[in-house]
Amino acid sequence: MKMTVLYHSKTGNTKQMAEVIVEGIQTVEGVEAKAFPIEAIDEAWAKESKCIILGSPTYMASVCGTIKSWLEGPCKKYNLPGKIGGAFATADYIHGGGELGIRLILDHMLVYGMLTYSGGGSYGKPVIHLGPVALKDHLEESKDTFRLYGQRMATKTLEVFN
Repeated sequence: MKMTVLYHSKTGNTKQMAEVIVEGIQTVEGVEAKAFPIEAIDEAWAKESKCIILGSPTYMASVCGTIKSWLEGPCKKYNLPGKIGGAFATADYIHGGGELGIRLILDHMLVYGMLTYSGGGSYGKPVIHLGPVALKDHLEESKDTFRLYGQRMATKTLEVFN
């Protein structure tokens, strides 16, 4: 079963965390995952994926313009209705709006008929209510949470589609 992690990354932080999510996904048997920059998506892979996770750096307490533009049009060609959807963010500051960016992504996913998921508190700690956020000066400290998020998303995707 295929899963796709999409991202936009200017400094490399969001790309790095996307790759960590893929690592977590790949710990679950029966799932394949790839990460792509939003500017270079493997269209066939994304269309076949049962789950799409979208990540953005946080600018002005929201997603970057590249992600916002993708959500408002080009994303429609990826057969989104019925897929599992998830989101993550990177940010400069703890109160810089990472969760607001995640919420914007999840809102769009809901509008497109996706089944949004994060695991919430159902698995215990770490609790990931909306999606994980990594701060630029604490990427290493966030990697375990991002790996676990990938694993939880893969487990749920298998549960729903197997």
